[in-house]
Amino acid sequence: MALNRDFVGRASAPSPPYEVSRVKIKEFAAAIGDNNPVYRDREAAQAAGHPDVIAPPTFPIVFSLSGGSILADPELGLNFAMVVHGEQRFEYHRPIHAGDELVSVSTVTDIRSVGRNELITVKSDVTTVDGEPVCTTYNTIVERGGAS
Repeated sequence: MALNRDFVGRASAPSPPYEVSRVKIKEFAAAIGDNNPVYRDREAAQAAGHPDVIAPPTFPIVFSLSGGSILADPELGLNFAMVVHGEQRFEYHRPIHAGDELVSVSTVTDIRSVGRNELITVKSDVTTVDGEPVCTTYNTIVERGGAS
């Protein structure tokens, strides 16, 4: 079954605030195998010009497609059991620091069929709770066998 093309251009409500902690940054860096000290050591991050530890560039995937996500809307018709990761990219205005409280608004920018698969592209604008732009994420996910 094809995804609901009416979702193209539709945006989610802002996600609940996500509080970035040193522990979460450290866990994420360990999970991706990145030992850069600016992700683990406050003094190393400060020596590099940051107020606190910073998050690895792909860290927003932790929260940008979660709470308030348009992908969870049953009317979209996405079968999560058939979903695999396609691609992602990030455009930064500034690094994410420990102590940031971030929200995201996700917008479906494209839905297309490729063979028997459905590809959905989502742009998420990540800001502080005060509205300061932090980054924009672009994620393409694939629903395998969705189209016929």
